[in-house]
Amino acid sequence: MLENALVGDKKYWGWIATLLVVIFISLLYYLKQFHYGLGITGLGRDVSWGFYIAQFTFMVGVAASAVMLVLPYYLHNTKAFGKITVLGELVAIAAVSVCMLFIFVDMGQPFRIINVFRYPTPHSLMFWDTIVLSGYLLINAVISWVTLDAERKRIAPPGWIKPIILLSVPWAISIHTVTAFLYSGLASRTFWMSAVLAPRFLASAFASGPALLILIVFILRKVAKFDPGKEPVQKLAVIVTYAMSINVFLVLMEIFTTFYSHIPKDMNHFKFLYVGLNGNTRMVPWMWASSVLAVISLALLIIPSTRKNENVLGLSCAMVFLSIWIDKGLGMVITGFIPNPLGEVANYWPTFPEIMISIGVYASGLLLLTLLYKIALSVKRRAAM
Repeated sequence: MLENALVGDKKYWGWIATLLVVIFISLLYYLKQFHYGLGITGLGRDVSWGFYIAQFTFMVGVAASAVMLVLPYYLHNTKAFGKITVLGELVAIAAVSVCMLFIFVDMGQPFRIINVFRYPTPHSLMFWDTIVLSGYLLINAVISWVTLDAERKRIAPPGWIKPIILLSVPWAISIHTVTAFLYSGLASRTFWMSAVLAPRFLASAFASGPALLILIVFILRKVAKFDPGKEPVQKLAVIVTYAMSINVFLVLMEIFTTFYSHIPKDMNHFKFLYVGLNGNTRMVPWMWASSVLAVISLALLIIPSTRKNENVLGLSCAMVFLSIWIDKGLGMVITGFIPNPLGEVANYWPTFPEIMISIGVYASGLLLLTLLYKIALSVKRRAAM
């Protein structure tokens, strides 16, 4: 099946070439960071986790969202998801790969990641996060390969793959739950120390991931002439609606609890996000943009007539994805450090090299996803003949 990735038209190879150029430029910036150190980023004494870790957190959610296809298709026999379940699993593979790359570029000496496996520390949540992410990548790779190979041969998948598929459901939930525990277990960071952080992570994941898959389906219709039909898209849209509703509800509960309790050190984090703190208002327009996008997209998704209009649905899904990216990929991690436990407000913002390296990581994920989709769609076309 791998040979299908080496066959394509000029547009396909032009896209591959564009991604390779972006990755090469990003690699030059990473080599500069590797030799100089993380000093070329905006990180410092007060903010030790920044843009890289924020993107890692966001992409873990995208990876976990594959369960929203696997669960209804394999456990509840929802046949509508038959054509797109493997697409969600391939998104999970690319997303986990991006997560690992963000951890790699965030480390000052990246090859020391090997020490996690050489000297395992079971009491460390970081150790378990590494285990669940690696395991999830392997599980989705095995499921995707076996099911695609069975489809290529026009036979039923082997029986031994079913338990692995069932295992992927709780495993998907675990990867984002453990990621949330990395934050909520830090007692000195009151912004993260919340019992609803893990549910909030999962709700946002189950909104952003399916929203991204809907957008991918719309793109594949145009560039690859692959149409799984309207029914799976609409079912995914309902999932996005419910998940986004729960996500917004949990955010509002966090805000209400914080300001009703009237604890200054807790309120300062939200003030930093929405009105600014000590003259630092850099996050304010971003968070209000995220809030506006969330409200508008949710309104469009709740109304059946606008949700069923695919042009409006595409716009709504783009707004959902962007809203959650701003919240988790920009605001969530940074605000845990600002203000610090002493009440000081750091002036962190990602630098140009930091952004370019991140773009390169995303380009690597897009390259992997493109190759995987080329293989999967080629198999599906031949199986349909």
